[in-house]
Amino acid sequence: MAATTSLAVSEGSNDRQDVRADRSAVLLAASASGAAGEGGRGFADLAPARKLRVGILGATGAVGQRFIHHLQGHPWFEIVALGASHRSSGKAYGDAAHWTLEGEIPGAVAGQTVRECDPDQFSDVDFVFSALDASVAGTIEAAFLKSGVTVFSNARNFRMGRNVPLMVPPVNPDHLAVVRSQKTFADTGAFIVTNANCSTTGLVCALEPLHRAFGIEAAMVTTMQAISGAGYPGLSALDMLDNVVPRIGGEEAKLETEYRKILGDVDETASGFVETSFPLSATSNRVHVRDGHMLCVSLKLKEPATPEQVEDALASFTPRDPLVRRLPSAPDAFIRVAPGGADADRPQPRLDRDAGGGYTTVVGRVRACPVLGIKLTVCSHNTVMGAAGSSILNAELAVARRVLAPRPGVTDAVAAAASRA
Repeated sequence: MAATTSLAVSEGSNDRQDVRADRSAVLLAASASGAAGEGGRGFADLAPARKLRVGILGATGAVGQRFIHHLQGHPWFEIVALGASHRSSGKAYGDAAHWTLEGEIPGAVAGQTVRECDPDQFSDVDFVFSALDASVAGTIEAAFLKSGVTVFSNARNFRMGRNVPLMVPPVNPDHLAVVRSQKTFADTGAFIVTNANCSTTGLVCALEPLHRAFGIEAAMVTTMQAISGAGYPGLSALDMLDNVVPRIGGEEAKLETEYRKILGDVDETASGFVETSFPLSATSNRVHVRDGHMLCVSLKLKEPATPEQVEDALASFTPRDPLVRRLPSAPDAFIRVAPGGADADRPQPRLDRDAGGGYTTVVGRVRACPVLGIKLTVCSHNTVMGAAGSSILNAELAVARRVLAPRPGVTDAVAAAASRA
C-alpha cells in the first residue's frame, strides 16, 4: 500500500439530464420553503446561515467534473472557484476542461477562470473539495489546511491518518466527531475529511448492514471495476477492448485496509479510531465498462443467516445517524436489493449504476456460499457514491452537524474584491 502522507493534524442521456434538472429544482424548492425533500425528508432546518462558497481542486479531471455536475443547483453550496494545474490556470474553464460527461459544461462555471491550486488564490471560499491526483494532493491539501481552509478529499494521502475521518456517511457518520481533535480545527476551525477508494465505498455500504446485524468473521471480494476509475484519458482502447485486466495498481491493498477503519469505532477519547478486526481478501480487475463497479462478495458471518435474512437486513438498512437521510443529496435508500434473488441477473452496471442518482448501492444474487456461508453481488457508481458524491455527502453532514460553517472574513473579502472591481 502507498505510504500515507504525514499531516500536522494530530493533537448518461438526455432523459437523465432532465431527471437531474428536476432533482435540482426539487432540492432548491425544498430548501427555500422548508418543505420535505426526496422521500419526504425536509432539510431546510439543517441549512447553513448562508450558502457556502465552494472551491474545487482538480476541477478539470473526471472526478472534478462529477463535483461540478452534482453541485449544480445545490441548495447549500455554490461553486465560486475552480483549481487545476498551471497548464490550465488563467483559462476559462470551458476552454481548459475536456468535458466527458453527458450534455454541455454548465453555464455557471464555463466562463470561470481556472486558478492554480494555491491557497492564496482561494481566499474567497469557505471550503474546498479536492479531486486532485494523489501525486500532488498531499502537499496542496496540507497547504490549504494550514491557511485555514477545510478540505474534503478524494485522494488517498491522508485516509489512514490517526485522527482523519475516512467517511462513507451512511456507514460511519459518527467518525466526523474526530475532526475536533485536529490541530487545525483548534487553531482556525479548518479540518480534513477523506472519502474512501471507489471500490471500497460500494463494499462497505453492503457490508455495514450485515456486520451490524450478524457480525462478520471473514470476507472475500473480487471486483470488476469500470474504466472511469482510472481517470481520463485512463487506459488505452487497445488495453481494454475485448479484454479484462486482472490487476489495478494499489487497489487490492486499499480494499484490504480501508474497510478496517470505516467499519471500526471512534476511540474513547474521540481523537482516533479502533479498527474492525475481521480479515478480508481482495482481487481487483479492470473491465470494459464505462461507469459502475461490480463486486462479488463471499462472507462468513458470526451469526449464521439465510439468504432471506441477509436480504431483509440489506433492505431495511438505515444510517446510524438519522441526519444522513435528510441531507440534500441523500437518495431515498442508500441500499436497494435487486429483485429475483439468486436466480436473477441483476445488478448490472448499465442498468443499476444510476440508482438514486448514483448514490444508491444495489445488491443482488444473495445466496448460500458452500465455502464461507453467504455470497452476493454489488453494484456501485464509482464516480458518484464512490467519489464526488460521497465527498458532497460528507460536507453536507458536516454542515448539518454544525461542524462546517461559513469561514470568518470570507464575505468581507468578497465584498472588498467587488468594490475594487
